[in-house]
Amino acid sequence: MELRQLQYFVKVAQKEHVTQAAEELHVAQSAVSRQIHQLEEELGVNLFMQKGRNLQLTPVGQLFCKRVEEIMKDLERAVTEIHEFLDPEQGEIRIGFPHSLGIHLIPSVVAEFRKSYPNVRFRFKQGMFPTLIRDVISAEVDLAFVSPFPERHDHVEGNVVLTEELFAVLPPNHPLAGEKGIKLEQLKDEHFILFSKGYSLRPIVWHACLEAGFTPKIAFEGEETDTIRGLVAAGMGVSLLPEMALFQTNPLQPARVSVTEPKVTRSIGLIHRADDKLPPVAQAFRRFLLEYFGLEPEAEPSKVMDSAPPLSRT
Repeated sequence: MELRQLQYFVKVAQKEHVTQAAEELHVAQSAVSRQIHQLEEELGVNLFMQKGRNLQLTPVGQLFCKRVEEIMKDLERAVTEIHEFLDPEQGEIRIGFPHSLGIHLIPSVVAEFRKSYPNVRFRFKQGMFPTLIRDVISAEVDLAFVSPFPERHDHVEGNVVLTEELFAVLPPNHPLAGEKGIKLEQLKDEHFILFSKGYSLRPIVWHACLEAGFTPKIAFEGEETDTIRGLVAAGMGVSLLPEMALFQTNPLQPARVSVTEPKVTRSIGLIHRADDKLPPVAQAFRRFLLEYFGLEPEAEPSKVMDSAPPLSRT
């Protein structure tokens, strides 16, 4: 079994078409077909079956493909680690984060890190909490910022690096817009604009409202902080957003007011795969981030949120 056969097999499985796979691989179609045929003969099974004009993995082909993809990822990581070992300042860092951190935090820390490592490349991936956890476990990313920090998880570990206050965001002409601080119960009759289900800020706001003695009435749901902030500014409702989501990106801005009771915060953690050594350049970035947020550079990662001290940095 040769590496080339596995590469051709995975590409055909992805494209479900030999011709398209050959085009992407920049080889002749006959070469791809021959390698797939030899692989099937060696395994003694059919990996593909015809479905119209396309090819579809057989059940055993699906099982084999899953394992081969894992092997290919491990091989890619091994090659990357060798290159980074020879020159860690030339490597690539793959980092995931929720959308709300992409406005200010991620650009700030990357720009600061590149002052010392100007040749390091970054590959970014945005996603919701469960997606980011999955990307870390599957090695799609080396590190990820997540909120909330997972209290217990068998496959990821990390540190709480930031605890951030959530502010009430109100239309500019709202009667409470000029207040220095309000109790959340004062918004019980308002219509709320919340993140859609699956976004980590939604349950934080929801539980805070329940703690304040009411169930929020939902007027709209959104998937980006810019959308929620804009709808609030347009007078469509109220919401709660973290400070990092309130940096001005357009002229139409809502008013923000501190919530004094209950105090609403979110924890932001930096996680990586448990029991797995990070590539040298990613390890350097992790050390930099811990120092950036005021933690010890060699702070022990944890699977329990309360073992890491909450900090505040904006």
